[in-house]
Amino acid sequence: MDSEHIVKAYDEELRHLNSTIMEMGGIAEHQIATAMQAVAKRDTDLAARVVEEDDRVDELEHEIASFSVRLLALRQPMASDLRNIVAALKVSSDIERIADYAVNVAKRAIALSLTPTVTPVARIPRMGKMVQAMLKDVLDAYVERDVAKAMKVWEHDKDIDDMYDSLFRELLTYMMEDPRSITSCTHLLFVAKNIERIGDHTTNIAEDIYYLVHGQPWYKVRPKGEEGIFLPPGFGPKPGNKKEAAGRS
Repeated sequence: MDSEHIVKAYDEELRHLNSTIMEMGGIAEHQIATAMQAVAKRDTDLAARVVEEDDRVDELEHEIASFSVRLLALRQPMASDLRNIVAALKVSSDIERIADYAVNVAKRAIALSLTPTVTPVARIPRMGKMVQAMLKDVLDAYVERDVAKAMKVWEHDKDIDDMYDSLFRELLTYMMEDPRSITSCTHLLFVAKNIERIGDHTTNIAEDIYYLVHGQPWYKVRPKGEEGIFLPPGFGPKPGNKKEAAGRS
């Protein structure tokens, strides 16, 4: 009977850990959506709300870290239970970074409200909606332990990279054609880069789900457009297996 009680309490602790992850993720989703509205509407009040919410995300990350250490010390978990706790630590860290990037977007929205409007700003919310949808899907995959859903998110990272590359080129063109747009376009470049980084951290969570379910890392190279605007052809990583690439180096 006592052992049954211990197992029940342990299961409840793991559920609490996962529900705290979901609370964190929900706040981060809301921050992304609100930050995008702040950019589109040039609304400084909305931007300020995003910044204010960040304290709660940080509190939850500390709570998850403390709770996980306690579980490791008292329960000495093995196999899938150990992976559950390790994955929770990694996922919470990625969500905290996602929230930080949403805050960065909100701060740029405040700066943008003081500058002339430029046409490319209309494309930013679309990019934001894509990463918000990715985050929602990957959090659902985390709860459901659905590797297939997680890997769909992983594959969408390239779409975000392609949008960023396209927007980067467009903003550079605007700045060259009209030097008066340089300040606005520079803020938008930082906004776009922060959104692209949110996509990267969401993709990290997808890889963590694969590890959680299968007990081994996801070794494939991400489908990113590394040969885009920053590297000449032939200098990006070759597609294939990370282990194989490491063996050739």
